[in-house]
Amino acid sequence: MAGTTVLGRLNWQVCDVVDLLQETPTVRSLVLECPDWPGHVAGQHVDVRLTAEDGYQAERSYSIATPSRAGRIVLTVERLENGEVSPYLCDELRVGDQLELRGPIGGYFVWEPEEQAPVMLFAGGSGIVPLMSMIRKRIQTGSETPMRLLLSARFWEEIIYRSALESIVREEEGVEVFQTLTRWHPVGWAGFSRRVDRTMITEVGWPPEDNPLAFVCGPTGFVEAVANHLVDLGHPAEKIRTERFGPTGGTL
Repeated sequence: MAGTTVLGRLNWQVCDVVDLLQETPTVRSLVLECPDWPGHVAGQHVDVRLTAEDGYQAERSYSIATPSRAGRIVLTVERLENGEVSPYLCDELRVGDQLELRGPIGGYFVWEPEEQAPVMLFAGGSGIVPLMSMIRKRIQTGSETPMRLLLSARFWEEIIYRSALESIVREEEGVEVFQTLTRWHPVGWAGFSRRVDRTMITEVGWPPEDNPLAFVCGPTGFVEAVANHLVDLGHPAEKIRTERFGPTGGTL
């Protein structure tokens, strides 16, 4: 697939932090200028490496939140309790600092505008990040591929890109957004208020006969549950692409 890369061929590069956006109380987007960036496909990710003064290094992978743009990428990072890398990126990193990263990485969990099939996107928590890149790629290229996003979060305050998604729904024809809150919802909440199940998928998605492509990203429990529901509803396994994201044991 054009634009994909092989990890062994990648080199580490230093990027400048040019902006920081607070998405939720625990989630931050890092806007980076990377002069040597080769471009990427929506859905790909990067490795970020931090090096301590004593030489100790820690690496983590983060999805790219935006489509390819010359020299600039955005990573959205959720601060994880007891994490080695995310607390620094979410709390300590400042504009003007530099980050070491390599990428882009990944050739399976990606979407390109040339694909004509309807696209169903299922996000659990911070699993929205690579899926948002796909939505933004559709907008950037003027693609008319229909997309439907079902986003699951525990609380309203934890919905990542909340304002951006509201704008997309208002302004973009062919992109639909559905949300479900599994723990608590505010008064007047018009979305779903339970975990994603087969009935919900049937209500918001396309039937198998429409041959849609499905992308599922989130914690392991969420991904496995949604993928199993899709298969039970008759969607071919080869049309379902999954990526586990963030903590491995959570369910949304």
